[in-house]
Amino acid sequence: MPNYSNEIEVQAVKFRAEHHINNYEPINCNNLLLRLNVLTVYKNLSDDFSGMCLKQGDDKFILINSRHSVGRQHFTIAHELYHLFIQKEFNLHFCNPGTLTKDLIEKKADCFASNLLMPELGLKTNIPENELREKKISISTILILERLFSVSHAALLIRLKDLKLLDKNQYEEYSKKNIRSTALMNGYDTSLYESGNEGLVIGDYGIKAKKCYDEEKISEGHYRELMSDIGIDLTDIEHV
Repeated sequence: MPNYSNEIEVQAVKFRAEHHINNYEPINCNNLLLRLNVLTVYKNLSDDFSGMCLKQGDDKFILINSRHSVGRQHFTIAHELYHLFIQKEFNLHFCNPGTLTKDLIEKKADCFASNLLMPELGLKTNIPENELREKKISISTILILERLFSVSHAALLIRLKDLKLLDKNQYEEYSKKNIRSTALMNGYDTSLYESGNEGLVIGDYGIKAKKCYDEEKISEGHYRELMSDIGIDLTDIEHV
């Protein structure tokens, strides 16, 4: 484990406590973003771009790539929350997946996301006692944990390995599995492994746009254009 892991774990625990989330329960990312007042937009972007975040004063913004799987989107959100709420002297950040030479801040953001989404106590509480004792977690338990904590297959395996709940052989075995096929054969849907949320907006974007229009800071055309950007067509509405 990296030498900053304990520091990051404490930060994740404190973050949960500050927002009234215990160290056992899963996080609903969209609900959390709404509570944190982080304006979040999901857009279909290129595969080499996970997301970005921006902070200006009290205003916070996250952009998420809806092309990526839903589970991966959740990890990106938690990663960006580190930049917005934990990292000092931060304004703008772009997240590009698969970067081999991540700097320390990026590694800390990944570690924070892992701890935030998959708390150790939460994972252990939902692993059968015999599997926990023998450190041989079944694929059926893996499938349940992924859904319970709404994370990708890869993110869960890395977290379990880091917690020494999976040995190297099991990690490699499960990493090679076609998780979609495995989920279907065990009676689970595969939405967690698929893209989604295209065009979804979390937050008060529309309220702010309408306020600007009502206060005559923007024209009606500009207001309609802003709403169109989030998939809302006002062309059939006579009075806005």
